[in-house]
Amino acid sequence: MRQLTLLIAGTACAAAFHVQPANAEDTVVTFTVTAGPLSVTVPASASIGAGEPGTTISGSLGTITVTDSRGANPAEWTVTVSSTDFTAAGVPAIPASAATYTAGAPTSTEGDGVFSPGAPGPLGTTPMVAFTHTGGTGGNSASWEPALSVNVPNTATAVTYTATVTHLVA
Repeated sequence: MRQLTLLIAGTACAAAFHVQPANAEDTVVTFTVTAGPLSVTVPASASIGAGEPGTTISGSLGTITVTDSRGANPAEWTVTVSSTDFTAAGVPAIPASAATYTAGAPTSTEGDGVFSPGAPGPLGTTPMVAFTHTGGTGGNSASWEPALSVNVPNTATAVTYTATVTHLVA
């Protein structure tokens, strides 16, 4: 009789701890990742310094930032840079090729893949590679502070020269 009582008590105890839900239903959740833009942000202007004819004037162009929100796979892009000649009213222009663009290492990156600066080189109307991103997926961004060095010819006049440096991302 003792064994039977113990068995009944054990079964009653197990039934008391097995709770059945009153009602359970599932919800299927979905979301959509939308493609955003691929963009480059540059400073509106930059003064790289001053110097005499026959010297090299160097300075930073400021922070250049590429933001890739396309959600692509692979999420690759290339930034090219070009420039107009350096001009001032009433004096001969200094050719864009007198300026050397150096991207340097990135100051910040976000996302996967490989972020690489282009090789330093002379500017011109023909675009040169400033920075690339290869591999990786989804969103990413990179910033860098390129240096510009202008070899000022001995024939330069003492005025302020102006050029337009264009960064293009694709």
